[in-house]
Amino acid sequence: MATSRSAQLDRKKLMADPILVTTIVVLIAFLTLFILYPLAILMVDSFLTEDGPTLAIFQRVLGMPGFRRAITNTLKVGFLVGILSTIVGLLFAYVEEYVQLKTKFMSGLFKVVSMLPVVSPPFVLSLSVIMLFGKAGIITRHLLGIYDNNVYGFWGICLVQTLTFFPVCYMMFKGLLRNIDPSLEEAARDMGASRMKVFTSVTFPLILPGIGNAFLVTFIESIADFANPMIIGGSYDTLATSIYLQITGAYDKDGAAAMAVVLLAITLLMFVVQKYVLEAKSTATLTGKASRARMLITDNSVRIPLAAICMAIAIFVIGMYICVPFGGMFKTWGRDFTLTTKWFEQVFTRYDGLATFKDSFVLSLIASPITSLLSMIISYMVVKRDFRSKGFIEAVSMLAMAVPGTVLGVGYIRGFSGGLFGTGILQGIYGTGIILVIVFIVRSLPTGTRSGISALRQIDKSIEESAYDMGADSFTVFRTVTLPLIKDSFLAGLVTAFVRSITAISAIILLVTPQYLLITVRINELAEKGSFGPACAFATILIAITYGAVLLMNLVIKYFGTSRKIGATEED
Repeated sequence: MATSRSAQLDRKKLMADPILVTTIVVLIAFLTLFILYPLAILMVDSFLTEDGPTLAIFQRVLGMPGFRRAITNTLKVGFLVGILSTIVGLLFAYVEEYVQLKTKFMSGLFKVVSMLPVVSPPFVLSLSVIMLFGKAGIITRHLLGIYDNNVYGFWGICLVQTLTFFPVCYMMFKGLLRNIDPSLEEAARDMGASRMKVFTSVTFPLILPGIGNAFLVTFIESIADFANPMIIGGSYDTLATSIYLQITGAYDKDGAAAMAVVLLAITLLMFVVQKYVLEAKSTATLTGKASRARMLITDNSVRIPLAAICMAIAIFVIGMYICVPFGGMFKTWGRDFTLTTKWFEQVFTRYDGLATFKDSFVLSLIASPITSLLSMIISYMVVKRDFRSKGFIEAVSMLAMAVPGTVLGVGYIRGFSGGLFGTGILQGIYGTGIILVIVFIVRSLPTGTRSGISALRQIDKSIEESAYDMGADSFTVFRTVTLPLIKDSFLAGLVTAFVRSITAISAIILLVTPQYLLITVRINELAEKGSFGPACAFATILIAITYGAVLLMNLVIKYFGTSRKIGATEED
């Protein structure tokens, strides 16, 4: 009864706050219009024709040998990349958390490796693999004397995606292993168990749900990836590339919609299992932080081999990223290694580099503060307020994480060039910069929302309640109390949204028009033509921009962050 009365009082307070009610209505409208609606139109278009409901489109698509091959290829790549990324990520996390490293250099190297995929375009490693191991590759042709090496296809995609996604697993496992109470493992050691026995009988069972979670996350990322299969896939088609080619090559929007529904069904199924089954089990298994410091492994027979493997992988990954700027400075990759600035000059003289960077920068700069603020508002509504549609807002805002970029792109084409909004204001946004900004917002929203929810759950409810008791409304409390306390998360979300927007390609490549020149689209076009010099020059400048944004964020948080002010207050 008490709980019911409390809920009724919360609802009365809610209805008495017009700003809060308006915010809820606007959020529901935005999420419905720009996430649910395109996906719903996609589903309807794949089942509905002028003659009524039918399965003919699916039957036609499923009858295509190329589509059946693409599904098989996608699942094969997804499973292998998921397994390899999980193993490598676990190895890195185990070495950092369990092994005594002689210097801080290796730990710093791991941090660099974990950050590189975040601040670089998604296809940078594909360029590097082609330049190092292709037919004109430095390693294959010039070091090993192999002139017919083919890096395109299944193994090329798997290598690139594993190196791109294993840092995600590493960061996940790092938190899991850190939260294991060392007394559990030391008890087994005291009973005479070997290091391997302790790992297999104690550590591994504790992180097993986390292993499944990491596998599914990388599996989803792999099958949704468009950029790497497009560049290094060759004739090895995946679902993401098949959808793109079905629209741009075959001009078959109905067939592309049906293909997109199949890919969406796979990713949604995996997302539901990962989010609501394995993630919950992982949280329940690890109930808190370690009670005391862990006794790190100092045995050289264990320490040296594991550290050496991780060091070799880390150096290899960093070497591949370093390869990109050199690709933009060599006269002719694979033949003439004379240093030159001509590719960087051509970026601005031949390929409209100034306009390209301006368009990408402006659109990303518009999208990032909106994304960050929207993420914080959604997080605030989910954590701090109680209303009936709260679950809907949380679920739909996180849904974009499970939707592949190409699927979302097809959904926007079907939804806003036709669909219910074939005419009117909303049709007017199709083909403009507005729809690109909206896509950037939708794609970055889940990351910012997760960060905001984590930050808000650490704030004591009484801090905000005291402001309400003094007569402040929801907007005033959020602006003057909540937002200053979570400004570190807000700034992190702002930069993350900017980086994700300026390096995005999978959704926008289907929506961009000649009116807008975007960096990632330009790099993709150049790489497809084999123009690796200017492609690397573009990629180098883009990496410098994104890395600079991350450094600037860290500097701002260091000197103006919440933790600094709190620390100063405590010292005073």
